[in-house]
Formats: sequence, C-alpha cells, structure tokens
Amino acid sequence: MSATFFKTLLPVLLGPLLARGTTVTVQDPDGVLGAARAPVVTTLQLAKRDRRAALEGRLQLREVSSLWASRKPASPTQPLSATSPGAPVRLCWQMPPGAPGKRRFRLHRIRHAPLAGMTARQDSASGQFEIADSNKPVLRYNYATVEPGDLLTTIAPVNLIYARARSDYIHPLFGLDGETLTKDWSVDHPHHRGIYWVWPEVDWRGQRGDLHALQHVFARPTGNCTVKSGPVFSQIEAENVWKWEYGEALVEERAIIRAYHATGGERFIDFEFQFTALNDPVSLARRGTEHYGGLNIRLAKVLDQEIVFHTDPTTTVPCMAWAEMSGRFGESAQPCGLVVLQHSANPCYPGDWVKYPELNWFQPTFPTSGTRYGLTPGEPLVLRYRLWLHRGAKAGNTRCAAQWRAYNSPFAPISISSR
Repeated sequence: MSATFFKTLLPVLLGPLLARGTTVTVQDPDGVLGAARAPVVTTLQLAKRDRRAALEGRLQLREVSSLWASRKPASPTQPLSATSPGAPVRLCWQMPPGAPGKRRFRLHRIRHAPLAGMTARQDSASGQFEIADSNKPVLRYNYATVEPGDLLTTIAPVNLIYARARSDYIHPLFGLDGETLTKDWSVDHPHHRGIYWVWPEVDWRGQRGDLHALQHVFARPTGNCTVKSGPVFSQIEAENVWKWEYGEALVEERAIIRAYHATGGERFIDFEFQFTALNDPVSLARRGTEHYGGLNIRLAKVLDQEIVFHTDPTTTVPCMAWAEMSGRFGESAQPCGLVVLQHSANPCYPGDWVKYPELNWFQPTFPTSGTRYGLTPGEPLVLRYRLWLHRGAKAGNTRCAAQWRAYNSPFAPISISSR
C-alpha cells in the first residue's frame, strides 16, 4: 500500500481516539466569534493531567470535524487564575476563524510548553510594569510615581498647577507596528496621561478633590502588584489606594490589565477596574456632572483622524456601544484604528461618549450625565472595557458590532460536554 493511502486512512483510524476526552462545543450560529477572533473564556472541570498541563501552558484545543481531528492548527489555552486542586478552571483561548454554526474542540496535551509569547515584568530600573508580545513592546503600566522633572520648564506657568507627580496609568501604548499611540505630559494639558481611569469630582467628608486634574486626591501604589505571562495573554493586577494628598486613604482600587497575543493584524486589551470606599462614603461625578469622567484616552498626534461613536437606543436588544478613532500615528504611513467596547454589565450602561478631537482625546463616560455615583464601604464598583487595535482604515459598523457581541458573552454562549 502507498504512503498516500496510509496518510488518508490514519485520521479515520485514530479519529475516535482523538475525539475522546473533554470536548468544548461553541455555538456560533452567525459566525461572530470566528470572525472576531476574540478571546473566549469558559469554566472547565479538568482531569488531573489536563489541569497540570493547563497550568504549565501545555494544554491546547484542536478543532474536530465529524469523528476525527481536523488539520487546523491547535489553539493554545491559558488559565485566567490558579485554583485549588480539584476546582473548576476558567480557561481562555483566542477563537480561530471558522464556519458559522456549532464548532467542537477537543483538549490536547503537548509534551513541552512553548516559550511564553506574552510576557509581563517589572522594569528593575524604573519600577514600572511592561507587557511584551514576542519581545515586542505592547504597553507600559506606570505603577511607580512619575515625576515631571525637566518637563516643568516646557509647561506654561498657567498650567503648572496640573503638572503633578502621578501614577496608575498606561503610557506608552504601542500599535501593532511599534508606533506610540498615547500621549503623556502634554504642554496644553499636563495632567493628561495616556490611558487613565479617573473622575474630576471626588467628594469625601464634605471635601471635593479632582483625581483627573491631580488636585487633592491621588492614586497611590500599595506595592501589591502581580504579573502573569503565557501563550495567550499577559496580565498585570495592581492595587492602589486613593489618598487625600499623602494622608488618609478613602478608596481601594484594583486594576486588571490583560493584553492578548496579536493575531491577524489585531490585538485585544481588557480592562477591569474595581473601586471600593474604605471608611466613609465617596461619590464620583463627571466635570459639572455632565462633561468628562471615567476611562480617559489621550492619544498622540493623529493624521487623518476620524472619531466615530455608536450607541444603540436603550430599548434595542442587544444595546451595543462602541467608539473608534482611526488615522495615522507618528511617522507611520499605515493607518490603524483603536476601538473601545463597553461591557453591558457596567452600571449606568451605556455610558455617553465625549470627544475633544483637537486633543486626540475621547472616552466612554461614567456615571450617567447629571448624577453622582456613590461608593459605599464594602460594596465595590466594577467597570469593564475592551480595546481592539487593528491595522488598516476604519473598521466600520459590521466589524465593530461583531467585536462587541464577542466581548459581551451573553451573545456568545459556550456549552461544555465530556465524552
């Protein structure tokens, strides 16, 4: 018999064996997940060997067709967090392209773990945390205090009050071709600092501070910051406390920044923020309760800039909300886009959009215009957002809608079966 015959027969003979074990079935009737190539998370009760392989970066998912494994490349998986022995594991992978409908994947252990493509580490010189993808920089999270230093000489005297030392923000954020996307220490608004999550009106014990413009209340690092690296994503989980100047702490903040491996000219970055008042109630509001406040995005100079907002009527099901800024950054001749997706579980969803195109600045706001959001001790506020970076010109409504649906899991159901 020819070698070609054996190659044809082998999948048929081994197919039933390859299909045994835990099978993940993804219901993707209109192909949204496959088209988005977005991260997928599900909870699995893993066998002991599979659990160990997952923790060691050796557990993959291979798509199966009929009774045998297809020849499509396997997708690496990564646990979101370590769990106690025997407990279910929240497993994450990036959905590969595929046809609409029911798609089945089988767990597959490999002998040796590949080198972690996504890495997160603390820079020993600066104390800041950096994420890289195959040794190419993705972002820097400034956890340690950043001083203005010599920049004070370039800032107009009227703005010096806002040129304050600060921490707890992302800069630089890099594009897929290494271009710097964010701006820090701008001459016109020195308190703008890349990507940062703050409010201009923070009320506590009858006093009002401005976390946005760095007046009276500041985020201070506690030193409790951990990192995670792996084949699918790298993550920074940081703890800060908001203090009145250098005095008493009023809010505990936990921030999770999770960046995924770039595929197909795209990258996803997830944010999850948790804010908890400590001893006394704290209220948060936008400037004048109706302008800016929440997740702030100050970008670098953008040529051919275009900012597009989309929010469905609140009576629409699902009600989708996203925004995109596209253009050419820095010296790059190639356009790219940055899309912000709101999570529908956020309080006050959907948040309004605000933009200042002359500053290359836009944001999803929180809370609702004309209101103040009260933080109560012991009751955390949780806000979630996703950034989608892509090469090329404006993505458009169809692609952005697919990404929003992939991010908001109620519209991307996953079912698990064991065989």
